[in-house]
Amino acid sequence: MSDSDPFWPDLFLKLLDAHAEADAAHDLEHIRRVVANARRLTEAEGADWQVVMPAAWLHDCVVVPKSSPLRKQASGLAAKKAVEWLTAHEWPHGKLDEIAHAIEAHSFSAGIDTRTKEARVLQDADRLDALGAVGLARTLMLGAEMKREFYHPADPFCANRSPDDSVYTLDHIYQKLLTLESTMKTEAGKQEAARRTRFLHDFLHQMAEELG
Repeated sequence: MSDSDPFWPDLFLKLLDAHAEADAAHDLEHIRRVVANARRLTEAEGADWQVVMPAAWLHDCVVVPKSSPLRKQASGLAAKKAVEWLTAHEWPHGKLDEIAHAIEAHSFSAGIDTRTKEARVLQDADRLDALGAVGLARTLMLGAEMKREFYHPADPFCANRSPDDSVYTLDHIYQKLLTLESTMKTEAGKQEAARRTRFLHDFLHQMAEELG
């Protein structure tokens, strides 16, 4: 599977220079990992790489802070910007509507139905990056960046309370990460999500032992 044209990823990187200022969870390395995940899922699911590849590179080309009231519009804004950019640079493979849909529908907060295989691949690829060791590291980095407390001192594992990840970093695992496996749309994504979710459970078990 080719990248359609080898210079396109370099052009995408130029557009994404602004990601030097993105938060720790949505930086350029996140995008690279999503592209790698998307490639594997595309191969497994028989999706169209000429749709998935640009959508994966550009899915976060507009980053809206989690605290912003525009947060739910971020993927729609990214889809619009991606199409404008691809059109301006004479993207040769068409399928701009499919690319835009994949970008707009990938977002957890937007809650948009994935109508195409390519959209399902991108959504799964992005959510996989929130799971496993990488997902845990992203959660801890973002929690520190936002100056949240690590965990609730009296009930770290949400045994008798609802998780609140606006206050406690560890709560994000319960509030979001452990829910992602059930949202996966592709068979390959489901299998990998199950493996990465087991890692999160192992981490929580080990942490419970250490806290006593």
